[in-house]
Amino acid sequence: MNAAELFVRSLESEGVRYIFGLPGEENLEFLNVLSSSGDIEFILTRDERGAAFMANVWGRLTGRPGVCLSTLGPGATNLITGVADASLDFAPLVAITAQTPLSRIHKEAHQNIDVLSIFRPVTKWNARVTLPETLPELVRKAFRLAVVEKKGPTHIELPEDVASLKIEAEPLPAEEIVYPSPSAAVLREAARLIDEARLPIIIAGNGVIRSGAADSLRRFVGKTLIGVTTTFMGMGVIPSEDECFISTVGLQSRDYISCGFEAADLIITVGYDPVEFSPEYWNPDGSKPVIHIDTTPAEVDTHYRGLEVVGDINTTLDYLTENAGRKDPSYYRKLRNLVIEGEGFPEEGYPLKPIRIIKALRELLGEEDIIVSDVGAHKIWLARFIRPSRQNTVIISNGLSSMGISLPGAIAAKLLHPERKVIAVTGDGGLMMSIGELETARRLGTEIVVVLFNDSGFGLIQWKEMINYRREFYTRFGNPDFVRLAESFGFRGLRVESEGGLEGALKEALRCKGPALVDCPVDYAENLRLTEALGSIICPM
Repeated sequence: MNAAELFVRSLESEGVRYIFGLPGEENLEFLNVLSSSGDIEFILTRDERGAAFMANVWGRLTGRPGVCLSTLGPGATNLITGVADASLDFAPLVAITAQTPLSRIHKEAHQNIDVLSIFRPVTKWNARVTLPETLPELVRKAFRLAVVEKKGPTHIELPEDVASLKIEAEPLPAEEIVYPSPSAAVLREAARLIDEARLPIIIAGNGVIRSGAADSLRRFVGKTLIGVTTTFMGMGVIPSEDECFISTVGLQSRDYISCGFEAADLIITVGYDPVEFSPEYWNPDGSKPVIHIDTTPAEVDTHYRGLEVVGDINTTLDYLTENAGRKDPSYYRKLRNLVIEGEGFPEEGYPLKPIRIIKALRELLGEEDIIVSDVGAHKIWLARFIRPSRQNTVIISNGLSSMGISLPGAIAAKLLHPERKVIAVTGDGGLMMSIGELETARRLGTEIVVVLFNDSGFGLIQWKEMINYRREFYTRFGNPDFVRLAESFGFRGLRVESEGGLEGALKEALRCKGPALVDCPVDYAENLRLTEALGSIICPM
């Protein structure tokens, strides 16, 4: 076989089902071999960034690396935004890029740039294939490091001439990663601190999902009755209907949950990533004692210091379930009720209030249906008010927070779960950044629904401008007719024409065979109302 064949066989050995990407002259030998694979399907995307976003969401939903592919030069540089997004979202991903032949790599040559150096800051590890016999080790290492906590992207570069070199070798088998348990002394100390605390509170993050520890967390909470908050990317690890669930955290302004943090005498973080919500917001003077439960050590932060319980999260939570005492749940229930009562924002009017759209989705979708959110003002409303019951049903980029992720991400989610409804919630700014993937969705027959928050502007930035400068600037733009545009791509296009038309349009989109887009004119004047309401909270407890 040649190196390209060995590469594809190694990917098959890793259990890869899809590779998302674009062809180029320098990766044709690899794609030629891939076209004969009976195990891997190549998904042609319209932009490399979309390919990386698809691999990113695939990795988050499966826990196994999504794979994306590009050619050299501009293809690789287009890929990098989605790879960087996986880096800060801690999504397992393997990126493959082509490169000019080794005979030209040392000198000025067409489309030849130092891709390895460009990718190095946004990957956990990357390497160039110079000897085909190293491919089994390179592929195995890329996949292994992508799933070692904290998960993230890796990168392999395959020069054009190396792909055709002859080689006799076999892929290396995949091996399970087992994390050690924390020491007995540390576990005992954690149980003691929890027992002695009067009003502890939990922040559960995406690391709970990555580690498969949601069931252990639920058992721990069910035993101790300690109130739980989740980050945006940790939503669903505790069902929103659970009486111990209080709220999501992530708003940089004050929120009702701030009352709970202020009263707490112990913060227990489980799989918490500071990239989502800085400790500065919930421990401003650094005085709160913290128990850090994770597979990796804590970030160095003056606002985040305490006992580190590092090791397998399931083992830690199971020990604490057995050895930590029960708390009085009445305080947490009062705090939860305060948060729920705080959802009473106006819902009537046209253009539509953002909370009206979120609540309509909340009513129409089942527990296992999936929302993939883009980045923008709608993300804040969605994360605060959607209240899911299951993990991995609301996918938000909250690390790098890249606009344009929702449409390609929804395509990946639908490929993985064709039996579920999948919704891409996006703003008009984010949608236009990935608009070509409408064609990808239609070509693949993925029955996704795009719910568009349409305000003809970058709503989140306008929100920040009004808070800081009392005026907006450089955020307004014109839009196409999104209904006609969607229809030109083969989508069913629907526009909400009145306040009473929202639910009917969403139901029709969810019923139709094939992809659909619902254009929802939105009134983002509510953004400032949300800021003012949360900023004026006086804790009544």
